[in-house]
Amino acid sequence: MPRESSCAVPARSSEVALIGLSSAIRELRDKIDRIASNQSPVLILGETGTGKEVVARKVHERSGLKKFVPIDCSVLVGPLMESELFGYVRGAFTGADTNRSGLLEEAHLGTAFFDEIGELPLSLQAKLLRVLQEREFRPVGSNITRYVESRVIAATNRNLAEDVRRGRFRQDLFFRLNVITLRIPPLRERREDIPVLAAYFLDKHSGGLRLSNSVEDALLKYDWPGNVRELENTIHRMSAVSVGRDLGVQDLPSTMLHSIFPPRSDAAILSGVSQAETPPQALNEGVVPLVEVERRAILNALSHTRGDRTTAAQLLGIGRTTLYRKLKSYGLPEDF
Repeated sequence: MPRESSCAVPARSSEVALIGLSSAIRELRDKIDRIASNQSPVLILGETGTGKEVVARKVHERSGLKKFVPIDCSVLVGPLMESELFGYVRGAFTGADTNRSGLLEEAHLGTAFFDEIGELPLSLQAKLLRVLQEREFRPVGSNITRYVESRVIAATNRNLAEDVRRGRFRQDLFFRLNVITLRIPPLRERREDIPVLAAYFLDKHSGGLRLSNSVEDALLKYDWPGNVRELENTIHRMSAVSVGRDLGVQDLPSTMLHSIFPPRSDAAILSGVSQAETPPQALNEGVVPLVEVERRAILNALSHTRGDRTTAAQLLGIGRTTLYRKLKSYGLPEDF
């Protein structure tokens, strides 16, 4: 039987979950509590998938402000990017047949969260700086100044100091944003949080499945380049395609297995690993080839999606064309 997890799954609530038992996460929670009521700008730094928006929402939640407006800077491109941020008045451009508020105005008396601030074009960086300094802006096509009061939180996975040096990010805006800094460590630097996160996501996406000992060991060995987001996607995918009550090594994504174990030992690692309790030495025994494990995973995904190949490919983390190619290589009809 799988060993019982020593990490309790956090209770469900309306609060934003910032899950972890590591000292880094405990210190982060403490710092959030200390700075939440301060209206100074906050800059959240962390790799992709570490949970920067979760931290931003936690700061907002503790601040007592009502509105949280996420602004994805990576999509603020093209001719309409300024109107999305600042809004526009009727007649400002072709198709502007009415007045429209921008994202900044929506965040008035709330929190404006600038996600991936490093992707914001230089032209908008200058205008955002004025908003931070003077609390004022003008909608596109208007000559009337409007005022906004909001808590600004920005997040990035980029090295903004290096971007400033290279001329990709305004130095004055960087200094304006970098008042309170929150750093989120990557998952590989806080491996003690992996079991409790896995238990939380398993409860969220399956509500009944369990992880075998061998899977728990594999999760701890993997470096998680996609961080918490990758862990959640992995647990979700495994839960969706598994046909047993306990998730075993055979349910892990093949890309993850290749990363953890040397290619020459894949067959030995994967073979004979059942969904029941598996001693550590079992990872080095068995005879089932990797291609057979992959074939079973594809069949399980197709069974789970009732033949929906597009959804099955998404669950497996491969393209639809790749799925068709693999079906053909296994001698299975494409309309299986």
